[in-house]
Amino acid sequence: MTDTPNRSRSIAGRVAIVTGAASGMGRATAKLFAAEGARVAVTDLDLAACEAVAAECGEGARAYALDVADKHAIARVVAQIAEDFGRVDILVNNAGVSSFCALDDEEYDDTFARALAVMLTAHQRMVRAALPHLRKSDAARIVNIASTEGLGATPGDTPYVAAKTGVTGLTRGLAVDLGPEGITCNCICPGPISTAMTKGVPDEHKVIFAKRRTALKRYGEPEEVAHMTLSLVLPAASYITGAVIPVDGGLMARNA
Repeated sequence: MTDTPNRSRSIAGRVAIVTGAASGMGRATAKLFAAEGARVAVTDLDLAACEAVAAECGEGARAYALDVADKHAIARVVAQIAEDFGRVDILVNNAGVSSFCALDDEEYDDTFARALAVMLTAHQRMVRAALPHLRKSDAARIVNIASTEGLGATPGDTPYVAAKTGVTGLTRGLAVDLGPEGITCNCICPGPISTAMTKGVPDEHKVIFAKRRTALKRYGEPEEVAHMTLSLVLPAASYITGAVIPVDGGLMARNA
C-alpha cells in the first residue's frame, strides 16, 4: 500500500496553534512540534515569554500575546496567525489556570467564572475562530487538554473540575459535529505532571502521592504529554476522534 498524505506520520510543514505555550505542557508541545518540522504559533499572555519559546523552537515559530478569556483577542490573533502562516492545520487548546477554591470562599464565584472562561469557553472560541482555516486543511486536527480532574474530583477543586469535565464533553460534541468534514477532535487528560501549577507542591508530597496513586510511581513530565498530543495530530491519526485519553501514569487505572 502506498503512503498518502492522510496516512503520513509527519507534521512537517503543518501550521499549529498552541495556547498556553509559554511554559509547561504548552511549551513542550510547541518545541516538539517544531522539532518535527511544523511551523508553530506560540501563544500565551506574556509576549516576552512566548518570544523566548519561539526562539527555542527555531525560525519556523512566531510568538503572539493572547488572553484566551478575551473573545475579541481570540478572533484577532487567530486571524493574524492565519495571515502570517498562510494556513492553520492544528489547534492545541492547552491554556489553563489553577482554580482551587472552597465552596464557601468569598472569591468562589469569580474563581469559577475565570476557570470556565479560560479552560472551557475559550476552547470553543478558539475552535470557531480557527475553523474556516482548518476546513482548508487536508488533515485538520484539534486537541483539547483537559485533566484527570475531568474524570474524577479532588476536594476543594470544583471550578477546575467543572471546567475540565466540560472540556471532555465539548470534545465529544465537536468530534460529532466536525467528523463529517474529516476534522478530528480529541482530548488528553494529564494526571500529575511537573509544571508551574504543581511547582508549589513540596517534592516529598509529590513522591508520596505518586507512589500511592499512580501505577508508575512518579510524576510525569510535560514532554510525555506532548508526545501523546503529537500522536493525535498526525495526518495518519485520521480515524481517532472523540477520544478522551488519560496521560496519568496509571492514576485512573488504580482502585487504591
